[in-house]
Amino acid sequence: MTDSFGGIVVEGLARSFGPVQAIRTIDFQAPPGEVTALIGSNGSGKTTLMLILASLLAPDSGTVRVAGFDPVVHPAEVRRRVGWMPDTLGTWESLTASEVLRTVGALYGMSPADRSRRADELLRTVNLTEFGRQAARVLSRGQQQRLSLARALIHDPEVLLLDEPASGLDPGSRLELRTLLRSLAAAGKTVVVSSHVLSELDEIADRAVFVSRGHSVKTQTLDEAGSQLRRYYVQAQPMSALADTLRSQEIRFETRGDSRREEFLVQLGSTAEASWLLRTLVLAGVVVTAFAPAGGALEETYMSLDTDRL
Repeated sequence: MTDSFGGIVVEGLARSFGPVQAIRTIDFQAPPGEVTALIGSNGSGKTTLMLILASLLAPDSGTVRVAGFDPVVHPAEVRRRVGWMPDTLGTWESLTASEVLRTVGALYGMSPADRSRRADELLRTVNLTEFGRQAARVLSRGQQQRLSLARALIHDPEVLLLDEPASGLDPGSRLELRTLLRSLAAAGKTVVVSSHVLSELDEIADRAVFVSRGHSVKTQTLDEAGSQLRRYYVQAQPMSALADTLRSQEIRFETRGDSRREEFLVQLGSTAEASWLLRTLVLAGVVVTAFAPAGGALEETYMSLDTDRL
């Protein structure tokens, strides 16, 4: 549920910069208690949309509600309820990590005791306790990303807007980020994540909104994404036995790879169909050495969209 119950509702949004139409028409919803992925190529309008949701940019037309408030009419109400994480830390690099968090806490009106307590808590959450007294400028790209996330969480917001939050993170930190975002959504927060790493979003998101050239072109839940046609790579020893069995089952396939690694690409309608095919191959005596989706569920959707609009 959205609007007066929280979350984000956007209808008919448009925004131009002079002759450049960054957003032509976007409809977007992000319910509380879920992680909503915002997916699109560079220049599709994602960052402009995020800036409008954060009340940092006014739209030319359309309606926007964030936690029940219009960011143009009630920007202070929206900012109290939103945690904004841009794709770079971008400010106060001479302050220590702890000072950055305490300063932001002060801007949100937190008492000295509360902002110090919250800063220590969040440094532990993002595994930066040992860097709390280090200047932000000496932190690595991944450490600055973690500090930026902590900064967005300092005032315990209802809505989180995260632009490329996994950028620069090592594999362990990416796993911790997924766990944290899922826990925040489970606590009832509205979480919006813009990212190019679609495989990460498969593990994080509940739903996705695809944007292209300033338009919202598709909205899809992860359950819907998982039930669509998907490509699978299959390898066997020898490949000729695999080819014969696929032909006998009237399953079309494409040959991919090179002289070092040949593989067949098949398109299947569901995980149940994939399970049936693997069982059929094994029972036919085919020595299957690899059988896996060619990409994530959201990647399949992205690749299936009209290429003229991407």
